[in-house]
Amino acid sequence: MKEKQNVTYILQCSDGTLYTGWTNNLEKRLERHNAGQGAKYTRGRGPVKLMYMEEHETRQEAMQREAWIKKLTRKEKEALIHGQASVIK
Repeated sequence: MKEKQNVTYILQCSDGTLYTGWTNNLEKRLERHNAGQGAKYTRGRGPVKLMYMEEHETRQEAMQREAWIKKLTRKEKEALIHGQASVIK
């Protein structure tokens, strides 16, 4: 059995908006988002595309990172996606 991963991720929806979430099974979560069974926000905005992900040791770390990323502006999220974290204040 595959060990669970705690992942924080950013998706781009088909309408160009960004969605941030966390999961312990990224592959299954992406399938659910694209099947319209994921988060309420992504329903009707599929298909979604994985733009960014980072793994964490614990569920709590992944959830805390998700909350932090959700507070960023779109410009800051795009900088994170493109590996320009130094741009973020």
